[in-house]
Amino acid sequence: MKKNTLLHKFKNITHTFTAREGGCSLPPYDSMNLAFHVNDNSWHVDRNHNILADTLGYNKNSLVYMKQIHSNTVHKVDEHDNFHMPRSCDALITDKINIPLMVMAADCSPLLFYDEIQKVIAVAHAGRAGAFQNIATNVVKSFEKDFQSKAKDIYVSVGASIGACCYEVGKEIAQEAKELHLEYAVQSRQKRYYLDVSSILKTQLLACGILEEHIEFSPDCTCCKNDTYFSYRADGITGRFAGVLMLKEE
Repeated sequence: MKKNTLLHKFKNITHTFTAREGGCSLPPYDSMNLAFHVNDNSWHVDRNHNILADTLGYNKNSLVYMKQIHSNTVHKVDEHDNFHMPRSCDALITDKINIPLMVMAADCSPLLFYDEIQKVIAVAHAGRAGAFQNIATNVVKSFEKDFQSKAKDIYVSVGASIGACCYEVGKEIAQEAKELHLEYAVQSRQKRYYLDVSSILKTQLLACGILEEHIEFSPDCTCCKNDTYFSYRADGITGRFAGVLMLKEE
């Protein structure tokens, strides 16, 4: 498992970014695939969830994850949410203790949010579509509206994702970025276009009032390091790694 360092100082949260090793799934899902929807053996996926729950010390059945749909929809976790009933959305937010939240990825950016003052956590899934639709801003707005958070109190840790080194896009996507005033995130090399999703997310987080020193991005590109992470761009048929975040008793 890969841990970013920004959230490590907070003793009342459990968090991690998983990698592709440490589970029981067989190739091409080897081995810590956490997604049921990619045609892996469901017993293996369930076993992988049990391994992760045991490692991090939470009840697997209390885990809340998502049917990720490349939207900007944020769901406030309620009493109906559980491991067996994932919501169709791309962000989850809660102030509930001992309810782990999970975001899955295989090139898209997995984001973990924590407000140390109001004791609120959120996770979000941001690929190109989510970044273009500004899901990060919607998450911060939910912190502010639903939990009276202040942006300056929120920390954001972003796990590994595909980098501009590998994320080639078509001319139409480059044009769409330009129309959204995101042309700064498009790189042109040898008449090909490459998108830097991380730069979009960082710009949006800063615009929300998140302090720069409260933001961290993993330097790893999932496509370059598909031996460490699952990468849809590199492998096509593959699993999903995850970001996990949970509030604990203080």
